[in-house]
Amino acid sequence: MSAKQQHNNILLAIAGFVAVVAIVALIGYFTFDRSVDQIEGEVEVSEYRVSSKVPGRILEIRVKEGDYVRVGDTLAIIDAPEVWAKQSQAKSAEDAASAMSEMAQNGARQQQIQGAFQLWQQAKAGAEVSKKTYDRVQRLFDEGVLTAQKRDEALAAYKAMEAQEKAAKSQYDMAVAGARAEEKKAAAAQVNRAKGAVQEVSSYIRETVQRAQMEGEVSNIYPKVGELVGTGSPIMTIAMMDDIWGTFNVREDRLEGMKVGTEFTAFSPAFNKEIKMKVFYMKDQGSFAVWKATKTTGQYDLKTFEVKARPTEKFDGLRPGMSLIIKN
Repeated sequence: MSAKQQHNNILLAIAGFVAVVAIVALIGYFTFDRSVDQIEGEVEVSEYRVSSKVPGRILEIRVKEGDYVRVGDTLAIIDAPEVWAKQSQAKSAEDAASAMSEMAQNGARQQQIQGAFQLWQQAKAGAEVSKKTYDRVQRLFDEGVLTAQKRDEALAAYKAMEAQEKAAKSQYDMAVAGARAEEKKAAAAQVNRAKGAVQEVSSYIRETVQRAQMEGEVSNIYPKVGELVGTGSPIMTIAMMDDIWGTFNVREDRLEGMKVGTEFTAFSPAFNKEIKMKVFYMKDQGSFAVWKATKTTGQYDLKTFEVKARPTEKFDGLRPGMSLIIKN
């Protein structure tokens, strides 16, 4: 083989090697992931569950999923006949307690007072007669006409009638004065207790009509009309669309100085627009959350942080579940 042929073979080998390297480079260029490093998040809103304090059967649901409700709007009506029965019992108990209190405050009836007065007058007349009888017996005893035995019997009869008059007078005074102060207080306390029971039942009755406590959108309705719900069972969920934010799960080596108060720009694929957001919450997700060892030897681990941020300006159309992307 001549020197010229050897030279050509070397050039061909070099050209082939360069071509192979170029082909491998092109394959790697188009094969390997060239996507931009990014953090994905999700739009969330505050929610509250509508539930009742009393068990019952769903009688009517006046909204449907997707409806926007305002404070005071009627959401659902619950049929609870047991509560209405308890209201009748409570009102009857209140009426009885009020009657007893009025009786204690008004005292005895006029007929009772008049009867007590007549008994007092009868006892008073008897005492006067006994006093006169005793005085005559005493004069006769002083004159030596009657024995001491007769005088003592007249005195005993007089004292007995005198005591009877005092007792009748006390009964009359008590009838006029009415019940004691302690009895009046006890009767008034029973009235207050009965009123409290009525108020308690009334509050349960109000719970049979569920009304919106906050403005928002009905996101979920759980029971159907005719189904039974227990105490505290959720009836529906209201999403408060004015309180909206984005939640991002960020590994700590990608926080890049992010902290509460930091502003950043997130991309919304749903609107193909960027949204300025401000961090208001950061917390590590604990050892159970996603983590990654920085070295195969496991010298230390990287934790994942939950980062929440709100739009700095109102952005119409954002819905729970929409994606948000932070591009690095």
